[in-house]
Amino acid sequence: MCNMGMLDLDSTTSGGSPLREEESVDALLAGRLRIIQPRRGYRFSLDALLLAHFVQMKQDAALLDLGTGSAVIPMILYRRWRCARVVGVEIQRELVGMARRSLELNGLSGEISIVEGDVRAMSELLPARSFDVVTFNPPYRRLRSGRINPAAQKALARHEIHGAVADFLQAAAYAVRPAGRVFAIYPSRRLAELIFQMRRLRLEPKRLRLVHSRPDMEAEFALVEGRPGAGEELKILPPLFIYETAGGYTAAMQEIFNDLCASPASADG
Repeated sequence: MCNMGMLDLDSTTSGGSPLREEESVDALLAGRLRIIQPRRGYRFSLDALLLAHFVQMKQDAALLDLGTGSAVIPMILYRRWRCARVVGVEIQRELVGMARRSLELNGLSGEISIVEGDVRAMSELLPARSFDVVTFNPPYRRLRSGRINPAAQKALARHEIHGAVADFLQAAAYAVRPAGRVFAIYPSRRLAELIFQMRRLRLEPKRLRLVHSRPDMEAEFALVEGRPGAGEELKILPPLFIYETAGGYTAAMQEIFNDLCASPASADG
């Protein structure tokens, strides 16, 4: 069985490059990937794995991940689908550096590119309509909702300081090809806004799955797939429960871990 597999490893990479004192190398998916992260700053969470598993694409597709952070989503998806081209866009320079070092650590520097830039200025970063798949896990807290984390990395990752969901969707609509797909994870309580903004930009929602922590709790997140200019039919998938009521991962969640740990997926249209 395979699980999230997060494990704090040595203070140096296998290539001998020293980590900064405030960083760690974490093994992901039973050691299949190693991610450099700040010990106390922004660290990826289960959301990234849920989104990576939800994505469907063809092998050799071109992938763009917006607000890529540690680049964990591009790394998982490259391994899973053998993408022909992968680009991650990240505005925080410190995270860009860590992501690039993680790519080097995993032997993926020649396969995945990290672009430093703002998703609100996509036309200055990348050509239009040049990706088959666009993914994003955007900041989801409004600037005036709750206390902003004093740690800059966490604040930028969680609050809409450098772009709201509409900005990420605008960037996705700019970058995705006419026959492409856009995938996002977003809090379920703001699902109405996500769907409204998607339809405003003619990214028609086609698949939806609600994610619950436990079977007796309300949904926390929504996984959504949109397609440019598609018809109105929306497929609502069975809900995903992460934990059993009594504790421990559900069988469905363990299956997700197993799928992500497995060999590359077969081509999917």
